[in-house]
Amino acid sequence: MANTTPDPWRVAMVVPLRGPAGLFAPSCEAVAALAVDEVNARGGILGREVVAEIVDGGDEPWRVAAEVRRRVDTGAVQAVSGWHISSVREALAPVLAGRVPYAYPSLYEGGELRPGVFCCGETPEVQIAPALRWLRDELGVRRWFVVGDDYVWPQVSARAVRGFAHELGLDVVGEAFVTLGAVDRDRLLDRVERAACDGVLMLLVGQDAVEVNREFARRGLDDRLVRFSPLMEENMLLASGPDATANLFVAASYFRSMATTGAMDLLGGYLDKHGPAAPALSSAAESCYEGLHTLAALATRAGTDRLAAWDAVVDGTAWEGPRGTVEFRGRRARQPVHLAVADGVDFDVLTALPSIVP
Repeated sequence: MANTTPDPWRVAMVVPLRGPAGLFAPSCEAVAALAVDEVNARGGILGREVVAEIVDGGDEPWRVAAEVRRRVDTGAVQAVSGWHISSVREALAPVLAGRVPYAYPSLYEGGELRPGVFCCGETPEVQIAPALRWLRDELGVRRWFVVGDDYVWPQVSARAVRGFAHELGLDVVGEAFVTLGAVDRDRLLDRVERAACDGVLMLLVGQDAVEVNREFARRGLDDRLVRFSPLMEENMLLASGPDATANLFVAASYFRSMATTGAMDLLGGYLDKHGPAAPALSSAAESCYEGLHTLAALATRAGTDRLAAWDAVVDGTAWEGPRGTVEFRGRRARQPVHLAVADGVDFDVLTALPSIVP
């Protein structure tokens, strides 16, 4: 008797297995497995069982793109998602646009509108600008020094920050960009110490931020300077250590410590699947969860695997999850964003940030 079971619907989950963002990988892999279980429990995607395949997103971007392209060319994967940095997205999007759906769930600099590319992460105008306004109003932080890794997300975000500063009456008193994965933290913080700043805006990834956090505390800078980051998750706090996270503020759509129904459901499901010794559930990992559920939501609304149909229905596609309500409008995902302060190796969520930016 012929086998009538449809082939699996395979998703290449591109996550960094090396480099400064490699510390995200265990959490990303673990939460992707949970998301696959949930999607399959609801019938899969277009009636096909979902299978996630991990691709190393920590390699050179062109190599990552070549590997994913090979899998798409041979029909080995039907979609792409996962947490990875914007330079990898910039290499992947031209390869994938118009061919297979690509759900990019990481926070990013904004502006991605290519067909078949569905970005559901936070962008600077809803993540950084409202946080800067809150820190100005509540803590009096007006003079900022921007530090970042030297690639597209920090560079474009820093450009946006200059505009936000003008609108909010803030001063950007200095900027420094460092080689991804090779931070000279002494030289970097020498510049910060010499600057007349109240706060440091960190656009650093993974281990790069960890190293700066440790040196920041060693010099006692955390006693007089606020740090703010749109990319500082639970694994990075653990790696930094509880003595290196004072006066560190973070804006994101998800924190493990959030007490909302969706966030608690995710944490409960994660612990049920992997147990208490699982890698720390984090905002980077939750992005992978969002990516798979984005694909499922779009497939359900389109009712077909034709990518043109996905593009046609993206506006108005919405779902409820750990972040609350996520809805695409103008091809951009809208979602709540929260401000938290580090409390040792966890986050204390302070407030929801307004969705309208001045």
